[in-house]
Amino acid sequence: MNKRSLVNVGGIATVIGAGVVGVGVGTVLAGIARSALRAELAVDDGPDDLLTAPDSAPHRLPVRSSDGTVLNVEIYGSDDAADDDGDVIVMVHGWTCNTAYWYPQINHLASSEGGRRRVVVYDQRGHGLSERGLRRPTIAMLGQDLDAVLEAAVPAGRRAILVGHSMGGMTIMSWAGQYPEKVGSRVSAVVLVSTAAKGVLENHTLVPVDLPAYARPFAPVVAKAFTSMPVPIPKTPYGVRISHYIALGPHARKAHVDFVDEMIGACPPRARAGWGSAMGKLDVTPGLAALSVPTTVVVGTEDRLTPRTHAEQMAEVLRRNGSLRDLVVYQGVGHMASIEAAERFNEMLDDLVAEVSRAEQRVS
Repeated sequence: MNKRSLVNVGGIATVIGAGVVGVGVGTVLAGIARSALRAELAVDDGPDDLLTAPDSAPHRLPVRSSDGTVLNVEIYGSDDAADDDGDVIVMVHGWTCNTAYWYPQINHLASSEGGRRRVVVYDQRGHGLSERGLRRPTIAMLGQDLDAVLEAAVPAGRRAILVGHSMGGMTIMSWAGQYPEKVGSRVSAVVLVSTAAKGVLENHTLVPVDLPAYARPFAPVVAKAFTSMPVPIPKTPYGVRISHYIALGPHARKAHVDFVDEMIGACPPRARAGWGSAMGKLDVTPGLAALSVPTTVVVGTEDRLTPRTHAEQMAEVLRRNGSLRDLVVYQGVGHMASIEAAERFNEMLDDLVAEVSRAEQRVS
């Protein structure tokens, strides 16, 4: 066979290979779309008052991180003496979200019903009103940003109760791994919600199990493209169905689905892609092991993005270290657990705050 023939054969093989990849990826995407469109419609039972913007505007505090990036920090709650020496609740949202993710908790905790607790939330860099910064996103950067927020928003002599959802939980573990000496002195308790310590792209359950055998090897390609391609998310009725399938449980309320779809769609594509790519290299197990304070792990049974296996693995590490407070599993709930199961989640936070207060009174 002459050189020209070899080139032709190579070109044909490349075209065939690209065609196979295209068919495989297309089959995976079609399988996800088919599952989403066949799923039950969200339950339209009216609005959820917990998802409304808080009545009281927050105190906004611009915080400069270690590399100069300015983060939008919002502080809710009473300034009266009753809260002067209580622990500050610092909540860290997840990938493609913003501070509004925590409205169900802010509306409860910062109200008279929740004891008018001091609540601090902030936009992760590149999300909401926070700058994206000039550096390539890394998981270590998340922990450094949280450290800057803690230093600026938690007064000296007080500690924080850290609550992190999805990438926010990874942020807390990243912080603990980089600043283990601060865990006991700056934090009294931790809540890790719908999150993972490693292998987040390898263990999702977005891809239907009944795919043809030839398409299964292409599932990782689809997962990587889904998380790291900086393309806008089109606003269509079908898009809402996809958001429901990916992020919430099968019987989620329409108010919750619409709220989440709107929030995800507002995330800038470059930020979504940058942090999606960073999570592909996730391993914050040293930070998980460094969490020496009481830590609660929360997961929904229908979480497709960070399935229950992640929660159980984290709980086992914490159990061995003597710092597991509880493993909370919400039946029928998807990835957005603190929205879908807001009332139960808020009750859990109330119990945790009370426990921390009693423990500190005993120490005093």
